[in-house]
Amino acid sequence: MDFKKIGLPLAIIVAIIIMIIPLGGLTYPGHMALALLAFAVIMWVTEALHLAVTSIIILFMQPILGIASFENVAIGFANPILFLMIGGFIIAEGIRKSGLVGRLTYVMLDKLGTSSSRGLFVSVFSTGILSAWIENVVAFALVLPIIKEIVDLMGCKDVCNAKSNFAKAMILGASFGSLAGGLATEIGTAPNLMAAAYTHIPFANWMVFGLPLAIIMLVIIWKWLGFVFPSEVKEVIGGKKTLNDKLSALGAMTRTEKIALGILLFTIFLWITTGITGLNSYSIALIGASLFFIFKILDWRDAQKNVDWGLIMFFGGALSLGAALLNTGAAEWLIDDIFHLVGSNPSILVLVLVLMVIGILITQVMSNVALAAILVPLSVTLAQSQSLPIGTFAVPVAIACSLSYMLPTADPTVAMAYGTGFVKIKEIFKAGAPLIAIGAVLSVIIIFTIGKPFLAA
Repeated sequence: MDFKKIGLPLAIIVAIIIMIIPLGGLTYPGHMALALLAFAVIMWVTEALHLAVTSIIILFMQPILGIASFENVAIGFANPILFLMIGGFIIAEGIRKSGLVGRLTYVMLDKLGTSSSRGLFVSVFSTGILSAWIENVVAFALVLPIIKEIVDLMGCKDVCNAKSNFAKAMILGASFGSLAGGLATEIGTAPNLMAAAYTHIPFANWMVFGLPLAIIMLVIIWKWLGFVFPSEVKEVIGGKKTLNDKLSALGAMTRTEKIALGILLFTIFLWITTGITGLNSYSIALIGASLFFIFKILDWRDAQKNVDWGLIMFFGGALSLGAALLNTGAAEWLIDDIFHLVGSNPSILVLVLVLMVIGILITQVMSNVALAAILVPLSVTLAQSQSLPIGTFAVPVAIACSLSYMLPTADPTVAMAYGTGFVKIKEIFKAGAPLIAIGAVLSVIIIFTIGKPFLAA
C-alpha cells in the first residue's frame, strides 16, 4: 500500500471525525487544535506531502478553524530556536566546504592506528563529535565518503551486497554515532532543539548531562558493533604508508581549513561560556555563521543551496501547532488522559518511562522531528501541572525521539546507511534494538542523577 497516496484523504477524514465527535472539557479552539494535530500527525507519518508543506497548511488552517489569529500563529516563526538552526546549518556548510572533515578523519586514523577496531572507533567518534555541533544528517553525510574510502583501504570484498562485516559495522557506526553524539548538546539533534525551544534550558546546562550520556553511548556503540559484526579484515592495506600518502596528498592545512577550525572552536567556546559572557546560544550561532561569510569561506549562494530551509519551515509550523495546543488547553486535556491511563497518582519515573516508550516506539516509523513537535509540548504541560522543573519530561522525551537505531524509517542517517547496500534491514534491527534499551536506561539514570539540578530554565 502506498501510504503517501492515502495520507492526505485519510488526514482530512480523521480531522473531520474529531471535529464532529463531542469532547467534553475542551473549548472550541482546543477541539479544533486537536483535529489539526491529528491531521498533522497523519500527514507527517505518511509523508503525503513534504514536512514543510504540511507546516504551511497548519499555519493557514489555524485562523480558518478559529484556533488563533494569523498574527498569533506566525509567532512560531519568531521563535529564536529557528535562528539557532539557521546558524547551525550555515556553520555545517562552512565546515564541509573548507575540507576540514576529511583531514580530521585521516589524522584520527593516523594517530589512533590502522586496525579494524581503530577504524570503527574513527567512524563512530568522528560523526559523534561532529554531530554534537552540527545536525546529525549533515555530520553523517560529511563523513560517509571517508568511511567508504576506509572500507576500501581495508580491502573489504563485495561490500555493496552486505557481505562485509567490517563495512556493516563502519556504516552503522557512523549512523548510530551521529545519533548518539547529537545527544551532547541542544543543537545536536532536531528533538533537542525542540526541547530547548520550550524549556529554555541554558546551553551549558544541557551539556552537563548530555555530554556524559553521548560519550558513554559512543563507547558502547563502538564495542557493541565490533562484537555483533566481527571484522573479517584486521589492518589497513599498507597501514601507515597508505595513510601517510593520503595525508601527504592533502598537504599542509590550508588557510581556509585553519580559519574554519578557528571559527568552529571560537563558536564552541562561546556556547559553553554563556554564563560568563551573557550571550545566548541563538546569538552565538549567528555569530559563528556570520564569520564564515566575513572570512569568505562561504557566500550566500552556498546558504541558499545547502541550508535545509524546508526543515526550518517545518519547525516554525510545528512550533506554531505546539503553541496552539498549549494556549487552547488541548495539551492539558491530553495530559489528563495520560494520567487516567497510568493511574491517579503515578510516580515521576513511571510517567517518564511511559512517555519515553511512546517516543521510542513511534520514532522508529515516524520522523523524530515531527514526533518531538507533538510530545515535547505535552511533556512541558505535564511538568507544569506537577510543579516540576520544566525539563523533567521534555528532556527524556527528546532523547527518546533520538534513539532511532532500529529501522531505516527511524532516521535519515539509518536510511542512508541502508541505502549504501552495506547492511540489511534485519542486521540493522539486530544491532540497533539492544542499543535502544541501553540508551533509554542510561538516559534515565544520567538525567535524574547528575542532570536533575539542571532541568530548569
